[in-house]
Amino acid sequence: MRLGVLDVGSNTVHLIVVDAHAGARPIPAASHKSVLRLMRYLEPDGSIGAAGVDAILAAVSGASTAAREAGIDELLAFATSAIREAANGEAVLARVADETGVELQVLSGDDEARLTFLAVRRWYGWSADRILLFDIGGGSLEIANGIDEFPDVARSLPLGAGRSTIAFLPDDPPAPEDVQRLREHAAAVLSGAVGEFARLPSADHVVGSSKTIRSLARLAGWTEDGVGSGERSILRRKALDDWIPRLARIPADARPALPGITADRTFQIVAGAVVLSEAMKAFDVPELEVSPWALREGLILRRLDRLA
Repeated sequence: MRLGVLDVGSNTVHLIVVDAHAGARPIPAASHKSVLRLMRYLEPDGSIGAAGVDAILAAVSGASTAAREAGIDELLAFATSAIREAANGEAVLARVADETGVELQVLSGDDEARLTFLAVRRWYGWSADRILLFDIGGGSLEIANGIDEFPDVARSLPLGAGRSTIAFLPDDPPAPEDVQRLREHAAAVLSGAVGEFARLPSADHVVGSSKTIRSLARLAGWTEDGVGSGERSILRRKALDDWIPRLARIPADARPALPGITADRTFQIVAGAVVLSEAMKAFDVPELEVSPWALREGLILRRLDRLA
């Protein structure tokens, strides 16, 4: 079957189209992306402003057209933290359905963590044993730990790269004292979550997923030979911390000249780096491996499991 997955996130609206059937890995067939940066449109009362709603409608409509042109058999459309937590989230969802015909499923933070964990587990296989996962989106940070396909503990924290940028790094480039404030805030939020994972055995494999972490790994990490002809991408906390002050001194419009930093992530990459650094520090993780699969792939895999 040809399956489309539409991810209405805090930073982008991203459609991927794959050819897939039960028991086989999904093969990418098409992609369509719109940069949204929805956090810019939040009003003081927590609602998404009119311009933000219009941007969502335009992006979803464009993705829906691209999905039809790709000849999909089914569309899985979902929304994450930005719409989930907005004061007018239900009204926005209703408008999207009325004006585009796309019914968005709203995932909880824990659902995001569990589905991403499923994708990572399938990518690395059972030989990875116990996995500790970090995934940084625009609105939230997901952390999960487990040895099976469903994690033993999964948490979603309000430490997304876009959310953290808006709340703590208003200037471009950010002031050093603001970067430090974000570090202290992230450390405080993470300290409340670490205890829930403390009862679990130590992880055998630590993995980071999401475009933010992949970008940081291209900037500050390295690759080594993996299984077959593949490569493993590794990111060490020390290298990440070495890069953060340099990255923070560079204006956002100049960052895409750096390896791995794309235009759609340039405004929030400093916050993402700080949050990831503090998460690795809180969980005493010196390095992690980067997964190419994340939430969207988790949704595809769950759908194929049900098909089987």
